Amino acid sequence: MKILHTADWHIGKKLDLYSRLDEQRLVLEEICEIAEREQVDAVVIAGDLFDNFNPSSEATELLYSTLHRLSANGARAVIAIAGNHDSPERIQVPDALAKVCGILFVGFPNTEVKPFCTQGKVDVIRTARGFIEINLPNCDFPLRILHTPYANEQRLKTFLGVEDSEELLRLHLQEHWQMLADEYLDENGFNLLATHLFVMKKGDAVPEEPEEERPILHIGGAQAIYTENFPDKVHYIALGHLHRFQVVDKKPAPAVYSSSPLAYSFSEANQTKYVVLIEAAAGKLVSYQPVELTKGKKLRRKSFHSIDEALVWLAEYPEDLMELTIISDNYLEASDKKRLMEAHPGIIQIIPQIKKAELADSTSEIDLSLSMEKLFAEYFKSKNKGQEPSEGLLEVFREVLGSEED
Repeated sequence: MKILHTADWHIGKKLDLYSRLDEQRLVLEEICEIAEREQVDAVVIAGDLFDNFNPSSEATELLYSTLHRLSANGARAVIAIAGNHDSPERIQVPDALAKVCGILFVGFPNTEVKPFCTQGKVDVIRTARGFIEINLPNCDFPLRILHTPYANEQRLKTFLGVEDSEELLRLHLQEHWQMLADEYLDENGFNLLATHLFVMKKGDAVPEEPEEERPILHIGGAQAIYTENFPDKVHYIALGHLHRFQVVDKKPAPAVYSSSPLAYSFSEANQTKYVVLIEAAAGKLVSYQPVELTKGKKLRRKSFHSIDEALVWLAEYPEDLMELTIISDNYLEASDKKRLMEAHPGIIQIIPQIKKAELADSTSEIDLSLSMEKLFAEYFKSKNKGQEPSEGLLEVFREVLGSEED
């Protein structure tokens, strides 16, 4: 049996105001090509299908067309769970039509998928809340999946009956998974757990999260779910949420973040993105291998002390998306910003950084006999650690002063 693990598609996500939809079409097509080339039997998408609760029609169409292709007209199982960016209700809306193609949408922690069989012989034979067992057309043993979508504090209280206590949440999830494992998992099938949670090995350093994902640290008051909370009978743990490929732990089974297919913030600059190809046999994991994704633009960030240095660097990467920090004695002039923006179409952000200067003497008296321009300059220096205002800023001040006098 071959399974493809992917996560955190974030379809519709923008980088500042820059749309990534064309890049997402390319990389999702690449994921489909990998699934077809490797002849995988199932695809698991571990949450954050969309980037927000109300995706655009273009984002929705891209998700459904991609999943339809991945399903191979009902001959390949596709299991997609909700993440913290998804509306669980919206995720489950197309359920009846999706089942025809062997696509299983799981939006809520207590979702129970009803048994069904596609014309392509993807056969869901046993289900419970948080569990599905699937017979696949070209495999002589079943795929068992424990599934736990992301749940906010209120959903956890409603669906799982747990109060907002860190240890209670871990204990409840551990008992929930263990109950399902005891009831449905054995060595006659391949046992996979898919979830969209913040997971770490107890005692290890806390993994770094993407800038936009940090609030998930406090799911129901819990900072993390530990790998020791997973049941021993699972053979692979397919994780979503963290955007960098990483193996969190290998016990009780490899707990793997597959990574997002694109870099979605400059904190992910220069990261390589992957999907994970899993090879399985009855009762054991044979192998799991990250497969590099090559489509989409790279994100690059760098600091410079001169505009000319920045222009040389920009010319080296004409197709990428860029974040520049310009370190100087004065604020960035409009003419310099124009030079940079005209040199590269993919500049997302230019961050001016003023060198630290000696603090002006804050005890000095204000000389009210000075001109308005001089008073403004003194005020600017007092608020910016003694830094003189740039000529460009002074010109703007003169224009404002002139318009008020008129």
